[in-house]
Amino acid sequence: MKQGFFEITENVPLTENVYKMVLRGDVSAITAPGQFVNIQLDGLYLRRPISVCDVSGDCLTIIYKVVGKGTAKLSQMQRGSLDLLTGLGNGYDLSCAGDRPVLLGGGVGVPPMYLLAKRLLAEGKQVQVILGFNTQKEVFYEKEFRELGAQVTVTTVDGSYGTQSFVTDVLKDMDYTYFYTCGPEPMLKAVYRASQTSGQMSFEKRMGCGFGACMGCSCKTITGYKRICKEGPVMRKEEILWES
Repeated sequence: MKQGFFEITENVPLTENVYKMVLRGDVSAITAPGQFVNIQLDGLYLRRPISVCDVSGDCLTIIYKVVGKGTAKLSQMQRGSLDLLTGLGNGYDLSCAGDRPVLLGGGVGVPPMYLLAKRLLAEGKQVQVILGFNTQKEVFYEKEFRELGAQVTVTTVDGSYGTQSFVTDVLKDMDYTYFYTCGPEPMLKAVYRASQTSGQMSFEKRMGCGFGACMGCSCKTITGYKRICKEGPVMRKEEILWES
């Protein structure tokens, strides 16, 4: 984990309430796709955890949805610097992917799939990506995944764009060696039940400190309680115990 100041170089809307921000600073602590940063905002006590979308040179890209005071404030910032904790969380393990991994992102669970796809493609994997949204106006980053060279399927619940289905409906008909996913918990639970291979899931949870000190984001696994911010946010399929 590192703390440092990052300069805002871009902050633009991708949809009505989803924004892309590019920051310049020391990204050396970010070592794996699926890690996150924790952002300090003036006037707010708790930092805001945001997943890493991409790292290139000294630039960090994050994509976030405006859901409260913190992200609303973030969306209004066009210049200046931000105090970030970087290199948080365990990230995805790429060594398990096999030849044909499938990546499933739902809503704001899409961003961490981008750097993961980028790294897997660089290793020569045949990367398949399923992006799930509720409706066409929420779709983002389809073009960017295609430009990487991934095979992309977009699903919408209402059928206004792409395939009318959930990501799991597409998954059932795919040939894949391993899965990686990030999204809301109902989606993760559905992927868990529908998947035919092992895989890794990134969980979202409210956090206090973001680096394992407060124990506020603990969850139960087959080996005991783990902290989403420290031992997670990525968990292997086999270790997850779903709460009823």
